[in-house]
Amino acid sequence: MISASNIHKRYNSLEVLKGVSLEVKKGEIVSIVGASGAGKTTLLQIIGTLDKADRGEVKINDTNLGTLREKKLAEFRNKQIGFVFQFHHLLPEFTALENVCLPAFIAGKGKAEAEVKAKELLSFLGLTSREHHKPSELSGGEQQRVAVARALINSPAVILADEPSGNLDSASAKELHKLFFTLRKKFQHTFVIVTHNEELANMADRKLVMRDGMISQ
Repeated sequence: MISASNIHKRYNSLEVLKGVSLEVKKGEIVSIVGASGAGKTTLLQIIGTLDKADRGEVKINDTNLGTLREKKLAEFRNKQIGFVFQFHHLLPEFTALENVCLPAFIAGKGKAEAEVKAKELLSFLGLTSREHHKPSELSGGEQQRVAVARALINSPAVILADEPSGNLDSASAKELHKLFFTLRKKFQHTFVIVTHNEELANMADRKLVMRDGMISQ
């Protein structure tokens, strides 16, 4: 599902990634751990096409992302990759339902089609009664579940999560962790999760450790 080969990245004189390679199978949940500054988030952003490697190759579903021009790359990102970040990044002026629908609208889906899928996801995530609430009216755990629904709306092949439970209390974090595995079971999503949460990291099918811009195990 995901193949990254010899990924290098530097910012000015700072070499952040020093030839990272990894492969992730379809339906696999892989966690990436390591100290701050080890290169975890940079690697995730490159896999997710939010940043570009200086050298190396990334493929998702056999598509070489380096061969896509900006417009095609944006379309691929919108349809094939779902993102869950530490901070939910919900738009405050929109309801939960509207926030979830946004990526579907960007993908060119009609309002009726998008809302049907969004309501299905919100129902699956236990948020039916909250779909018309704005983010400020939701708890932290509810906000993050809305963000997960938004990540799923276009049925992406891959979910990339960067410290997804880092801003949640322990109970909400446990709930979110269980949710990822429920989603994998139901939808066969592939997950790559950057986390400092050892419990979540150890639940994954594989745990990779990054040190000084390299994967050490």
